[in-house]
Amino acid sequence: QVQLVESGGGLAQAGGSLRLSCAASGRTFSRTVVGWFRQAPGKEREFVTAISWSGFSTTYADSVKGRFTISRDNAKNTVHLQMNFLKPEDTAVYYCAAVDAGGPLYCPTSQSEYRYWGQGTQVTVSS
Repeated sequence: QVQLVESGGGLAQAGGSLRLSCAASGRTFSRTVVGWFRQAPGKEREFVTAISWSGFSTTYADSVKGRFTISRDNAKNTVHLQMNFLKPEDTAVYYCAAVDAGGPLYCPTSQSEYRYWGQGTQVTVSS
């Protein structure tokens, strides 16, 4: 069992930065893939980025590539999402998700591949 708690959301201006964190509990975090998804008002939840349990593999949605960076610290059971050059269209509730499966490069983008979910943190970007 893995429990996830997101933090770091808030209000930012366009062009600004925010850093989200996902703190995980559970003995198997070092073998847990972590992804970030987001849901904007009136839209479906969408994939943002993911990092394999080894940290050797990451993947990003085209909309955030070059602006967002995912990283993990297995010693602290934490994954970070550094968001730079924010745009108003990045406004959404951001969810951390995890699954304790797969090989060292496993990095799924589909929501159905993830077993555990956090409660979400709001990110609002003003123009």
